[in-house]
Amino acid sequence: MIRSLAAPVRVTPVHCASVHGGAMYIKAEEVQKPLFNFTISARGKNAELPVFAFLRRRYGNIPLNQIESMFGFVERSTLYGGRPFTGSELSDNDVTDLNRAGIGLRLPLTNHEVSREEYEGARALLTRYHHKLNSVIATNDDLATWIAEDFPLYKRDASVIKNINNPRKLARAMEIYDSVVLPMPCNEDFEFLESIEYKDRITLFANAGCAMTCPSRICYASFSEFNKFKGADILCSQTIKERESFGMIDFQLEPLLALGFTHFKLLRSRPGAQTGF
Repeated sequence: MIRSLAAPVRVTPVHCASVHGGAMYIKAEEVQKPLFNFTISARGKNAELPVFAFLRRRYGNIPLNQIESMFGFVERSTLYGGRPFTGSELSDNDVTDLNRAGIGLRLPLTNHEVSREEYEGARALLTRYHHKLNSVIATNDDLATWIAEDFPLYKRDASVIKNINNPRKLARAMEIYDSVVLPMPCNEDFEFLESIEYKDRITLFANAGCAMTCPSRICYASFSEFNKFKGADILCSQTIKERESFGMIDFQLEPLLALGFTHFKLLRSRPGAQTGF
């Protein structure tokens, strides 16, 4: 469990009239903004389950005002990457409810290969969720550039799949993207983290699965091929290359907060597996 450092609240009594006469209710008033926030995973959510029921069930330890956004699949698209698409996770009603609550949708459009034709075919999807709270996560720089030109309300996030793990890669990404998700091992590279100037444009992981120690990450490219819906296999290097396996781990957030980072990505633990999703 991620230890929450939620903003304190002041609890005040409120008198309300009711059929029973005078009833006492409690209202919580936020007295300061949260110290940090999360983008959280909707992976594995059934689209029929209302999103706030899902949040109570799976992320009940995270105060709602600390949830900046949720990432997960909406309708089918060949632009998806990161995980294999097997069905929608967030419904249109979910996205509407999230936006009304001030929470954004992050579309995981992280396929490695994107043609202009595919992009044109995805215009209806991009138009549907084009909202100032929402963002797209991209691996393909051409896709990020096209979206910036045609759908300016979206924030563009450079995916962890890009493996931006040094100042040179980061400087290049900052020219194209609004924010960058750094790979999990960067949480322990304090020299690199301290060198970053625009820490408000960086998202770090709050927890980690098998990608923390994976030496090849061949799964990501296979997910991209699988999501073209042409019958590709999903690959994994666990049986090919040795690595330490820690299962799911939680990072201590205090040292990262002390460096000035305030945006974190929170995964769900996949039951019975050594990874998150």
